[in-house]
Amino acid sequence: MNRNVVVIDDEQSVRDVVRGYLENDGFVVFTAEDGREGLALTARVKPALVVLDLMLPDVSGEDICRDIRTRSDVPILMLTAKASEDNRIDGLGLGADDYLTKPFSPRELVARVHAVLRRTQGGEVPLVEVLSFGEGELEIDTVQHEVRRGGAPVDLTPNEYKLLVTLARFPGRVYTRYELVTHVQGFDFDGDERTIDAHVKNLRKKIEPDPRRPRYVLTVVGSGYRLAKTHGR
Repeated sequence: MNRNVVVIDDEQSVRDVVRGYLENDGFVVFTAEDGREGLALTARVKPALVVLDLMLPDVSGEDICRDIRTRSDVPILMLTAKASEDNRIDGLGLGADDYLTKPFSPRELVARVHAVLRRTQGGEVPLVEVLSFGEGELEIDTVQHEVRRGGAPVDLTPNEYKLLVTLARFPGRVYTRYELVTHVQGFDFDGDERTIDAHVKNLRKKIEPDPRRPRYVLTVVGSGYRLAKTHGR
């Protein structure tokens, strides 16, 4: 089943946090920072859903919505800083399937995405249930929100769990500290992004056989962190 989602928003912080939460929920996310790029991306990717900001720097979200509707019935979830009822009605009248006002809860956005897909596709997008690493030594159950090492449950904090799942969705991909902190803390976090180092240190203590020589969560000097596809690689 198609799990592609296109996110069109000119704010990097919004794109990053929406990508993080949707990827953690099993979606494959493509992002664009303006309307023209978003239209081209939507035509190429043929997503299951588009998340579209109403206020874009080059072309208005209304025009993008109209353009998409002339060629596709892909579900559209609109984001906007305009909170009035008239704006909501206008957005839905243009063909958007749902409407979310900024600032928003990332968890609510994920719930809205699933609700729109249920309404428009008559079913739910299946989630990946268990992610397995190290020949089954480390398992992450994304439905039950459980982590097991050698079959035994590992007690992680909510932030440690979100960090691990973010890395595990795309093993081998290098995430910057900024990307990770927005996934873990949210895009409105205004603290030091190096707080992610403390989360990594604590996570390693719980999932690594030897935290001083990590097998799973690896440091990429000058860049950030990645999860090894196989032990230490």
